[in-house]
Amino acid sequence: MTVEHGSSLDDMETTPSDETGPPPASPESARTIGLATIKRWIRRCLARWRSIVATVLVVTAVGVAAGSFFILYRPDQQVSEAAAHRAIQAASEGSVAVLSYTPENLDHDFAKAKSYLTGNFLAYYTKFTEQIAALAQQKHVTETAQLVRAAVSELHPNSAVVLVFINQTATSKEKPEPQTTANSARVTLTKVKGSWLISKLDPLS
Repeated sequence: MTVEHGSSLDDMETTPSDETGPPPASPESARTIGLATIKRWIRRCLARWRSIVATVLVVTAVGVAAGSFFILYRPDQQVSEAAAHRAIQAASEGSVAVLSYTPENLDHDFAKAKSYLTGNFLAYYTKFTEQIAALAQQKHVTETAQLVRAAVSELHPNSAVVLVFINQTATSKEKPEPQTTANSARVTLTKVKGSWLISKLDPLS
């Protein structure tokens, strides 16, 4: 066998490591690598879930805040709207009752109208009905009021002002043909024992 210059027998021999590469990992080492990979995967999942949970918590907090607004604050607005509705209803029904009567049912009509009134206006209306009762029966006067529209002008916890617009039709023995006029009034209301009552009625036209 010829040996080239500068080479040795040892250089020409092939070591087992050159042929087979690095030695295979042991089963214990493979398990360790596998566990490390699983742990890294779990940590990534946990980090992702933490982000998702944080987002859900933020959305939930916003939802709770919005719900609290509607639960705690909206009822106040609804109460105001309900109070305005009751004030309009009392002013409308009361004004129609005050301006409506028939000779056949004077006592009933006047009593109904008085149930909507309070204070000095109630006293004034009572005196007024006593004065016109005989005349209404004698002249056979019928007054019928019909509400056109009404709106709140002022609203306070214990008082309110409502503008009412009414068409009033009158007939009598002397003038049997119905005569209708358009009227408007500024109705002042006072809350008495939880109910709106008319304390003043000022004609506007």
